[in-house]
Amino acid sequence: MLKLENLHVYYGNIHAIKGIDLEVQEGEIVSLIGANGAGKTTTLQSISGLIPSKDGSVVFEGENIEKRKAHLITKLGIAQVPEGRRVFTGLSVLDNLKLGAFLINDTKKNIEKDIEDIYEKFPVLKERKNQLAGTLSGGEQQMLAMGRALMSRPRLLLLDEPSMGLSPLFVDKIFDVVKELNKTGTTILLVEQNANIALSISDRAYVLETGKIVKSGDAKILLKDSSIKEAYLGA
Repeated sequence: MLKLENLHVYYGNIHAIKGIDLEVQEGEIVSLIGANGAGKTTTLQSISGLIPSKDGSVVFEGENIEKRKAHLITKLGIAQVPEGRRVFTGLSVLDNLKLGAFLINDTKKNIEKDIEDIYEKFPVLKERKNQLAGTLSGGEQQMLAMGRALMSRPRLLLLDEPSMGLSPLFVDKIFDVVKELNKTGTTILLVEQNANIALSISDRAYVLETGKIVKSGDAKILLKDSSIKEAYLGA
């Protein structure tokens, strides 16, 4: 479904992504793990068109999208849930969800059905639908950010640090939804500092260090890898 080949990304003179290769097959959950500053968020932003690459290709379902504008990439079927959630704090929960469907050309009735589907996944959002997004807790905002992304009906969902700053209860809820989404057909590329939970729910994983892929393979095997345990699992 997604293939990165020899991808290079710069911030000015800083070489942030140094020729990485990465693949995501349809139906998979693939994790990208690594320390702060490794280039994980930059990789996702390059895929979604928010940061231009210097060299290499980003191929989605056989089409090179590397030069596409971000909104056109969303329209193709890729949605990103950004690090730090970035909901529209001055708008209601409901209006945030509606904005997620901005590029969907469908009837009002079907859009409303999509909203009800989001409420089914995240019942608290229905309770808070008329509340300003900025007044929600961190966990509730994460749910809203995921719901907003899902309103664009993505086939590939890019999740950037969904557990950041959340209580264990909210982390469990978020990852239950991630697993459910995958079971119902959404392919997921997950960036997550909680390597233990990321590897435990993923099919495959890549380890990124200072802009380079240093290890990849079956997530369950990497979970048992001594070097991964030492570096990322606190063992």
